[in-house]
Amino acid sequence: MSDVFKSGFVAIVGRPNVGKSTLLNQIIGQKIAIMSDKAQTTRNKIQGVYTTNDAQVVFIDTPGIHKPKHKLGDFMVKVALNTFREVDMIFFVIDADAGYGRGDEFIIEKLKRVEETPIFLLINKIDLVEPEALLDLIAKYSEMLDFEEIIPISALQGNNLGTLLEETTKHLAEGPMYYPADQVTDHPERFIISELIREQVLKFTHEEVPHSVAVVIEGIEVNSETHKLHIMAQIIVERSTQKGILIGKQGQMLKQIGMRARKEIELLLGSKVYLEIWVKVQKGWRDKEHFLNDYGFDHDEY
Repeated sequence: MSDVFKSGFVAIVGRPNVGKSTLLNQIIGQKIAIMSDKAQTTRNKIQGVYTTNDAQVVFIDTPGIHKPKHKLGDFMVKVALNTFREVDMIFFVIDADAGYGRGDEFIIEKLKRVEETPIFLLINKIDLVEPEALLDLIAKYSEMLDFEEIIPISALQGNNLGTLLEETTKHLAEGPMYYPADQVTDHPERFIISELIREQVLKFTHEEVPHSVAVVIEGIEVNSETHKLHIMAQIIVERSTQKGILIGKQGQMLKQIGMRARKEIELLLGSKVYLEIWVKVQKGWRDKEHFLNDYGFDHDEY
């Protein structure tokens, strides 16, 4: 163990669906951020804590930066951009397979205003592109911003993550251990449980439903007879047609979502769970501030 202990906060930013949550989960070694092939699935800042004998890095997975279409979208983008001011380092993640896009240009313009904070460019999904295409991307982005490091990675396969963590630690200053060594996230279990349920909704439903969904944990209690955790969760949607899709024929869709979510929650908590889920319609909740606040998207914090 080194005599010097280093620590700091690192923001993971980028367009929607470039692999930020996959990267965070891979670094931490367990699922704390939901993953989906649908864009804009991360809505709040999710902090993952990575601790070694010599350093502690708090990674902040931010919502994908995109053009907002409602107040929830405004909130998500504001969360991501405000994170720039709170951290010691920034990871700008791009999708090698998708290539350069207008969204990247928008983010780079914001990053140009960042002073002194080191910015790493992480070119993700390198397993999906040829070496020539990768070199072209490196050249293109190098002209746009003076990145501290440019590191090609595959978050899904774990390629170059060791190098990334080494370089990250090198650029951190001496600092305290902010969290206990065995803690992997700052979020309460209720938040992660709600996210694990929402992940299954995203997996099983089509474009009409996913982004209209919020999950609220109504209660968690221990059954005195079975000693199982009884978790009561409410899935909020905007339209009655969405409620019908989520429940499915004879309740089969909701049953499938609940079964898959329960398995993920049991892995997280290490105990048996009885998961009770019901669906509620709350029209236009994504554009009403009092609902956003009720469901955990507090504008006042940002």
